[in-house]
Amino acid sequence: MIEVTRGNLLEADVEAIVNTVNTVGVMGKGIALQFKKAFPDNFAAYKRACDNYELQPGIVLVVANRELTGNPRFIINFPTKRHWRGKSRMEDVESGLEALKREVRSRGIRSIAIPPLGCGNGGLRWSDVLPRIQSAFADLQDVRVLVFEPTGAPAPRKMIDRTKRPKMTPGRAAVLCLMNRYLVPGYLYRLSMLEIQKLAYFLQVAGQDLRLNYQKHHYGPYADNLRIVLEKIDGHFIEGYGDGVGTNSPQTPITLLADAADEAEEFMRHDEDVQRRLTEVADLIEGYETPYGMELLSSVHWVATRECPCAKEHPDLAVREVHAWNPRKRDLMNGDHIRLAWQTLHDKNWL
Repeated sequence: MIEVTRGNLLEADVEAIVNTVNTVGVMGKGIALQFKKAFPDNFAAYKRACDNYELQPGIVLVVANRELTGNPRFIINFPTKRHWRGKSRMEDVESGLEALKREVRSRGIRSIAIPPLGCGNGGLRWSDVLPRIQSAFADLQDVRVLVFEPTGAPAPRKMIDRTKRPKMTPGRAAVLCLMNRYLVPGYLYRLSMLEIQKLAYFLQVAGQDLRLNYQKHHYGPYADNLRIVLEKIDGHFIEGYGDGVGTNSPQTPITLLADAADEAEEFMRHDEDVQRRLTEVADLIEGYETPYGMELLSSVHWVATRECPCAKEHPDLAVREVHAWNPRKRDLMNGDHIRLAWQTLHDKNWL
């Protein structure tokens, strides 16, 4: 019996849940990241299979769920992508459905939850995928098949997370401390992802080894690998990152969880170098503690230190370079604001 439904697939009361994966061992976004957090043992088994080149399109990896009693009994990893950067192929969905059907029969599974295979980031159309799922399971009338249609991800606080609390490290502690100090002025809103990106940028420029790979991006300096840091600490020290997709945007609010700041401050209390860097960054950004202010300040710093060295001495060149960045900055950031940010950076010895 096939039922098309909506909701949180991870909360389905079924014997088996299908997890869409790639074949290179990465669960970085979307439903795969939700599975990684909810079923850490499954991720470990999946990663081993990928490292050993055992998981390919048309093959599913069944992992017995030993983390819970009751349902789900099995997590079934279903390759819909060959690489996480690529798009899904319909032929891989079709061959995977045949393999999935064989596993359901051989293991006597009586109920299963299936996500929208290859849709979303995979790029396949739901109107093409659903008929193939229905056709594959049409003759298994004694199996309850819950097919979840594409919807938005659940709110971050509602996502299941059974990962172990990560250790506090110097890099994590430094970022958490800076987030906390940024909030001290008393702003009622939570930090945005954009602001965290810029805080980490200035902290790294100040000399903290965060190993973040910053590049020129739409909203200013951006490090994609900061997502990995946020993913690991989400649900333990911060809240709001979720599955990395969902409603995530530069404006996505991030909250420090209770005691996270205290733990980070205690961890770094005796490190005078870190304390100095935190103070330097806090002093620099004073008066710029908004998404616009942080984008402005970091963009001016980037063009003057990475793209146009002469802009270190000439604010009008900084105006020219920021306006040449993209139409958004040209329309949003007027010359007076850019010159003021340049003066702040210059006076505080960041240029």
